[in-house]
Amino acid sequence: MTYLLGGWQSDFSDNWARAGRDIADVFVETVNQGLAATALEPADVECGHVGNFVAELFAAQGLLGGFFGLVHPDFDGLPTARHEAACASGSVAILAAAAEIEAGRYDLACVVGIEQMRNVPGQRAAEHLGTAAWTGHEFEDAQFLWPRVFSDLADEYDRRYGLEYEHLMRIAEVNFSNAKRNPNAQTRGWQFDPRSFTEDDHANPVVEGRTRKQDCGQVTDGAAVVFVASPERAARYADEHGVALDSIPRITGWGHRSAPISYEAKVRASAEQPYVFPQVRRAIEDARRRAGITDLEQIDVVETHDCFTSTEYMAIDHLGLTAPGEAWQAIEDGSIEIGGRLPINPSGGLIGNGHPVGATGVRMALDAYKQVTDTAGDYQVDGARTCQTLNIGGSTTTTVSLIVSR
Repeated sequence: MTYLLGGWQSDFSDNWARAGRDIADVFVETVNQGLAATALEPADVECGHVGNFVAELFAAQGLLGGFFGLVHPDFDGLPTARHEAACASGSVAILAAAAEIEAGRYDLACVVGIEQMRNVPGQRAAEHLGTAAWTGHEFEDAQFLWPRVFSDLADEYDRRYGLEYEHLMRIAEVNFSNAKRNPNAQTRGWQFDPRSFTEDDHANPVVEGRTRKQDCGQVTDGAAVVFVASPERAARYADEHGVALDSIPRITGWGHRSAPISYEAKVRASAEQPYVFPQVRRAIEDARRRAGITDLEQIDVVETHDCFTSTEYMAIDHLGLTAPGEAWQAIEDGSIEIGGRLPINPSGGLIGNGHPVGATGVRMALDAYKQVTDTAGDYQVDGARTCQTLNIGGSTTTTVSLIVSR
């Protein structure tokens, strides 16, 4: 078991290149802000982990673990590593840090998730992000690969169970509405009109297939940091700050599954199964089993991967909020909204908050921390004590789920 001591998130509406900043500048700021937010000193940190997907392509920069040495002289000599799992990179970095702590190697880890994505034209960004698919083997006819992939997922749900576009648009509406409560959300100031969430080709144009503009998560520059501690280090931290140990959130469960990189192979393999993506379901169940959760009612809030509305539609039934194919019920009855049976993405998610790919898993863990410590501000879910995250890389090629409890 490991503890979360807190962290910090950058403003996901910032465009670093326009502000004359690069990925190293924001890395340094993020770690320093995280240290300040948690009242930790650089000398307290014993190892560093970075979640990042494609800094080589967007920023011409690799070896991001070396950026810790730019933060403070005390980080000279710090053991560091970078982790890549497409959109799940941040969560995999957290898993690596937790594993080192549980192995007894270290007592306190700093985990940074970071991605710069707004410094190149949209088409080039789409090509860079497309490297998380099976390059040269799938979706070669798509101009924008990931909108096409998740258009195909919507088609698959329609074929298996039936799917109404109004339910996908309600997911988008909820996430954009939640984002207005979040002072770090990219879309907090965006305005919409009544046609924005319809099949109006002007107000909500088609991107690829049946994916339209409002179905899409946001390309974003962003960074987040969390500090992961052993029980012994968390107890010392509690004493130093005059708080009870049980007031500090714990990562009580985790699930980590991978599937073949081919989207078609995944869907073909699940043809006779109830869930479209069985490995997503297994990661969710693994996390709950390790946390000792036996009933959905034991979870108060979810931060899930909504890179597209169809991804969240899939997540709703894979989380068990409805039977497979019946996510529309939880959308229609308000279960996924703040105040509902299981609020999903009170932060705004990837659609409302933004999706800096390598940072998303770390940002989810930070939002889980905020929810269970009643520090989420205007997007706080009342009484939240247990949060489940669901972070997905590629076409569910990598799935990581965490349970964060207080």
